Amino acid sequence: MLQPSIGPFSFEKRTYPEWKGGKNMKAYILIKIRPGEIREVVKQLRRVDSILEANMTFGPYDAVAVVEAENVNQMGRIIASEIQPIPGVLETTTCLALED
Repeated sequence: MLQPSIGPFSFEKRTYPEWKGGKNMKAYILIKIRPGEIREVVKQLRRVDSILEANMTFGPYDAVAVVEAENVNQMGRIIASEIQPIPGVLETTTCLALED
């Protein structure tokens, strides 16, 4: 039986390193953005190598980015040096993804 899939994700049990370049950490970065700058910020986020996906959202956050890193230190560097300095980014909240 075929498992449904969406992009690199699927509903079958796979470990994160197996489907994305051997990185061991994934996080969802919830981002608040200055009004009127959301599209440009998301465009800039999509240019960052460590970001797998970036989308505008409805709700308390304006965008979410899925980030991959080798460890928590690298994750912090990506957020501090590649996401937060983007003009228009006001605040970030990091949610580390855990495996079952």
